[in-house]
Amino acid sequence: VLYPFGPGVGDEATDHEDDGTSPEIILQENFSFFGRAHRSLYVNNNGVVSFGTMVPEFTPQPFPLPGHHPFVAPYWADVDTRLGGEVFYRQSRDPQLLARLAQDLAPAVPPGDPSPQPTWAFVATWDRVAFFGAASDKENTFQAVLASDGVTCFVLLNYGDLQWTTGIANQGDPHTGLGGIPAQAGFNSGDGVHYYNVPGSRTPAVQSLSHRSNLGVPGRWAFRVDHFKATEGPPETPGTLSKTPEAPWS
Repeated sequence: VLYPFGPGVGDEATDHEDDGTSPEIILQENFSFFGRAHRSLYVNNNGVVSFGTMVPEFTPQPFPLPGHHPFVAPYWADVDTRLGGEVFYRQSRDPQLLARLAQDLAPAVPPGDPSPQPTWAFVATWDRVAFFGAASDKENTFQAVLASDGVTCFVLLNYGDLQWTTGIANQGDPHTGLGGIPAQAGFNSGDGVHYYNVPGSRTPAVQSLSHRSNLGVPGRWAFRVDHFKATEGPPETPGTLSKTPEAPWS
C-alpha cells in the first residue's frame, strides 16, 4: 500500500536521532487543513507531520490538544532512529504518482462529488523505524501522504508492518514494544476543538491499522482535510468536543 519512497525517488531523510525533526519545509502549494492554509511543515521522527512548529514530544496525547499547533499523526509514538530505520520525505509533481493518488482517492469522496485530481503531493515515510529503549529488532513502517489540487486537500495514511506501539519511556516493554501508552493516529486541528482519532488510537488495537481501512484496502486510510470530512464510521469517531456528526459526511 505504500507509495514509492527512498533516495531513488529523490527523498531526503531526517537525521538519526531520538525525537528528531526535519528542517522547516516550504511547500510548493498551500495545503489547507481544517479550514486554514499552510505554506510550510515539519516531518517529526516521532510519527507526526506538523504545521507551524515541530513536535518533538514522544508521548502521544489524546486529541484535541488545546494550545497545540495543527498536525497529522500517522503513528505518533516514541521513535528512535538511532536504533534503526529512516524517516524520508519529499514533495512531488510526478505524473505517475499523482495519477495513482487520483485513482486511490476516488473511493474517499461521496457519490456525486468530483473525483480528486491532485496536482501536488507530499510524501513522508517512516521505514522500519525502531522504538526508544528497544532491546529487540521490532520495527514499524508507515507513511503519510498530503495531496492537493490547489483547492481540495486530502491525507492518506498507509501502514506497512507495525510491530510495536510503545517506547519504554511510555511504559512499553523493551522486548515487545507493547503495553503502556500506545501510539496515536489521527488529526489535531490546532483550534482546541476539532480533531479526528483513527479507530483504535491509543489502544493496543492501533497495531492493527495495517489490516484495517476506510477504503476497503487493508492498511490504507484516506480523509479530506481542507474542511474535514470523515470517510467512515462509527459516527462517534469524528467530531468536535461540542458536537458529534450524525453521519460521516455531515
